Amino acid sequence: MTHAMRRALLLLFLAAPAGAQTRPFGTLREQADMQQRWLKTRIDSVLPLLMRKHNVEMWVVPMREYNEDPVFTSLVSPTTFAARRRTIYVFYDRCAMGDRRLTNANPPSAIDNRQCFEKIALGGTSQGDVYTAVRSTKPAAGPAGANTQRQAELWGDEQWQVLKKVIEDRKQKAVHVNISRVFAFSDGLTAGELEGMKAAIGPQWSSKLESNDALALDLIATRLREEELVFTRMQDVVWGIIDTAFSNIVITPGVTRTSDVVWWMRQRVNDYGLGTWFQPSVEVQRMGATDEMLGPDPIIQRGDVLHCDFGIVAHRLNTDTQHMGYVLKAGETDVPPGIQRALENSNKLQDIVMHELRPGRTGNEILKASLAAMRAQGIDGTVYTHPIGMHGHGAGPLIGLWDYQDGVPGRGDAKVIPSMWFSIELQATSPVPEWNGQPLRSAQEEDAIIDANGVARWALQRQTKYWLVRERAVP
Repeated sequence: MTHAMRRALLLLFLAAPAGAQTRPFGTLREQADMQQRWLKTRIDSVLPLLMRKHNVEMWVVPMREYNEDPVFTSLVSPTTFAARRRTIYVFYDRCAMGDRRLTNANPPSAIDNRQCFEKIALGGTSQGDVYTAVRSTKPAAGPAGANTQRQAELWGDEQWQVLKKVIEDRKQKAVHVNISRVFAFSDGLTAGELEGMKAAIGPQWSSKLESNDALALDLIATRLREEELVFTRMQDVVWGIIDTAFSNIVITPGVTRTSDVVWWMRQRVNDYGLGTWFQPSVEVQRMGATDEMLGPDPIIQRGDVLHCDFGIVAHRLNTDTQHMGYVLKAGETDVPPGIQRALENSNKLQDIVMHELRPGRTGNEILKASLAAMRAQGIDGTVYTHPIGMHGHGAGPLIGLWDYQDGVPGRGDAKVIPSMWFSIELQATSPVPEWNGQPLRSAQEEDAIIDANGVARWALQRQTKYWLVRERAVP
């Protein structure tokens, strides 16, 4: 399907009354069924390989209700919204330590994880048979003299004592937990839970606690092929919403304020049964006007250059997109050439970053190479690209921040891995001849996929033409 055909279909779809629209991702139940399949694949196939990659034999993830570890949504079913009282997840790779016959005879990717990999929930549920949920057996009231028992949830110190026995039975040399001073995604073990854990398991096992920044980071960052297909569909929805927002369906020059467009976008997302992880924004650049002159909520006029920052949430996945628009003056059929060249310069910077983006490189290495190539092409710009996926500002290496163009210590030193996604976020500033040389900032953000083979591509496509707000046809 061509872009023109897609745009026509999306405009018809988006312009329809909300009640007449089909949910773009099916019913909530259908979405949950798909996410549950993803969870089983992530825990049964992806996690064991990551633990072996990072030499982790046992990983313990404790958390309490409403104080969940950042890795929580990567470990639980779509019908689970919070930890249950306290939940302790224990992952143990028996083949990495106890049964060398399996690991010596097979490469890690060929090992049957059912023989090797334990997934234990001390508290909470099995998450749809993903985990072995450990329960407590307690006396129950019954007829006189009857010896009855009932199943109950593990509670309080009892959970820590069961964890101690799990560790002792497996004779661990090291127990990995989520503590990090660099990555928030790897720093989910709270001070209170760490104190409780140490007090219960004692000094012998407490001395074996080790942190590992990379395991939680890579698990959250790693995406499945099945998720890529949904992510592409999400981009289609995003493009369609922006297309309509930056059109005469929503904008009447001289009447519509930027806040009107923002709230139209928010309402459209809500009408679709989707979520967003940040408030959208719409900004204006205008010939002869500074930001201070325009104010925080200007009325959109003909000749304005528009910019939006917009994201949606579906299937626990997030998008992040920044596009440019132009409000045609009377008699215009396209943007002036100088304004178009500003977009072309940010397109060139996108090409540079995509070329440098590949597994094995750190974010700081990619940033340095990208900025060198940008300057060699005479582009005035900045790069502030970030991972995306289960979180909007996702797990993985930062490729610059808007105010850190010499590299981001720590968070920029993580490496790109296959099967992760990025928001290619950047801006190029160009003088516009039609605006008497006034600089125009073309800020773009487009989501990209690095596939399992390490090849980077756009999740859908990238913007090369401004969205145009045309004059309304006279009836």
